[in-house]
Amino acid sequence: MYQAAIHRKPQKSSANLFAALLLACVVCLYVFSNYAPGTIFHHPKLQLFKTMFLSIIIEAMPFILIGVFISAILQVFVSERAIRRIIPRNPLLGILTASVLGIIFPICECGMVPAIRKLIRKGMPIHVATTFILVGPILNPIVFWSTLTAFRNRPEMVYTRMGLAFIVALLIGLIVYRFVKSNPLRWSEKDSVLGEDNHHHDHSPEGTNKLVSVMGHAIEEFFEMGKYLMFGAFLVGILQTFVSQDSLVAVGQGEGSANLLMMGLGFLLSLCSTSDAFVAQSFISTFSKGSLIAFMVFGPMLNLKGLLMMLAVFKTKFVVFLSLLIIIFVYAGSLILEYTVLK
Repeated sequence: MYQAAIHRKPQKSSANLFAALLLACVVCLYVFSNYAPGTIFHHPKLQLFKTMFLSIIIEAMPFILIGVFISAILQVFVSERAIRRIIPRNPLLGILTASVLGIIFPICECGMVPAIRKLIRKGMPIHVATTFILVGPILNPIVFWSTLTAFRNRPEMVYTRMGLAFIVALLIGLIVYRFVKSNPLRWSEKDSVLGEDNHHHDHSPEGTNKLVSVMGHAIEEFFEMGKYLMFGAFLVGILQTFVSQDSLVAVGQGEGSANLLMMGLGFLLSLCSTSDAFVAQSFISTFSKGSLIAFMVFGPMLNLKGLLMMLAVFKTKFVVFLSLLIIIFVYAGSLILEYTVLK
């Protein structure tokens, strides 16, 4: 009976897939039936959607390629011990060092949590690791370059993004050092030692194996980040094409509401920090500058895919505490910038 149940599962899965394909065909037939043959492909809204979608992909792709190769090189050639030697023992100096560590080690948020997990296992203080998780994906030369390219006529957007990310990460790192005294990791010390032993040989390839490892890491991270970029570009194209611009402007120019809306959008889209500036730039005429800064700072610090990865590494209580701090500081900081620097 158990084996029969096993054999029935693929049939059920195939049936669901077949039903979904049939439903998609019915929807396509309904849409195409309202238009003369071929005219649907020349519809103005479809042309606008294709333009928005492809422009975001084409502009962001070079920065993603650079980012994944640098991240892969660091993964293979730079040991965790080398990073640990950079961190001072003094708490404040350690947080400050972690805040600018992204300049030396530009790792996208897609690979930040797995990388930090290994560093914590080898003894990196939790307040330093938390700071690096928050600021590392933003305060690095690749993100600076991509943001400057997206906002080439508005350099204040670049510097306020970097400045707010630095201040938020610094404050949260100090709060974590002051109030988080217990170990927030999910595994025990025994699990940590076992995990370190099991991964001892994974990052020590020799000769041509290092090149193969670099290419393997780069390809894996490229497809990991690329799918989120495609999804984000698709949603932006849908919003820009089918959502009324008047309604977006009404929300986007509201005091405080636009900041919350763009923070929520950054959380859901889960874009890579090397490409989110191009998405934000597409909303420059719709949303306020402060809300776009909130989008570009909050998204890399806290997004859907990153939250799931953090929950797999840290205890739920710590993740909730960290998430609340990020929401409060990014929202307050973006409002302050909006009424001062970005007026």
